[in-house]
Amino acid sequence: MRLGVTMFATDRTMVPHELARAAEERGFASLYVPEHTHIPVARETPPPTGDDTLAEEYARTLDPLVALAAAAVTTERITLGTGILLPAQRDPIVTAKAVATLDRLAGGRVALGVGYGWNAEEGADHGVPWKRRRAVAREHVLAMRALWTDEEASFKGEFVSFEASWSWPKPAGRVPVLLGGAPGPTLFAHIAEYGDGWLPIGGAGIREALPGLRRACADAGRAMVPVIPFGTLPTPEKLGYYGSLGIEEVVLRVPAGDREAVLPVLDEYARAYL
Repeated sequence: MRLGVTMFATDRTMVPHELARAAEERGFASLYVPEHTHIPVARETPPPTGDDTLAEEYARTLDPLVALAAAAVTTERITLGTGILLPAQRDPIVTAKAVATLDRLAGGRVALGVGYGWNAEEGADHGVPWKRRRAVAREHVLAMRALWTDEEASFKGEFVSFEASWSWPKPAGRVPVLLGGAPGPTLFAHIAEYGDGWLPIGGAGIREALPGLRRACADAGRAMVPVIPFGTLPTPEKLGYYGSLGIEEVVLRVPAGDREAVLPVLDEYARAYL
């Protein structure tokens, strides 16, 4: 089983390129960092954690693509991923070029974890019609895929439309798009249509969800996609359970702290599980 790590990277944590290098040196397979463009001060949307107050780190996240570009030039093997990027809140043409450039710099090591978002006020500032954010995210990803793969790319959709266009660089390889979110028919239909895997946040309920994802993939004429439990706090029992389900990669959570807080946890994980 491959093990990766994720950290809520901010301007007050260990810098991602140093964490990426430290993770690679210890034998971890991947590093993922999150995205929030901003957090509106006035907000009715409750924190996703269930807490009364939203943690300050949400307002201090680094741009994930810039952070991973720094990590790309300090590492050689580790997968560099977003966990997660919010495509509905991004211009797909600009983002497609940024991701392709990052993948070229990284030699084909980029994984694009994407999600729909939870913060309605944040989405509203980007002009996202909140109840339709899944449809917006879908079109943005499909448009980016066209720009990555077609010599003369065009796209006609409800939210994105552009005529035949040139856009280079192309990614070094196929950038896997991994969808995060709670299990259900809508998410699984999207994964089966345009995703390359599922990032279940926290990993609860995977066993019960697997048949639904497998059916969605089969209905779309596809083989079952990888499932990568994300943000896991590991125990031997938990990793053994995931292994029994046929899961081949798990992304472990490390604290959002400085080097003195992060490296001992990274060392502990390496000693115990690698």
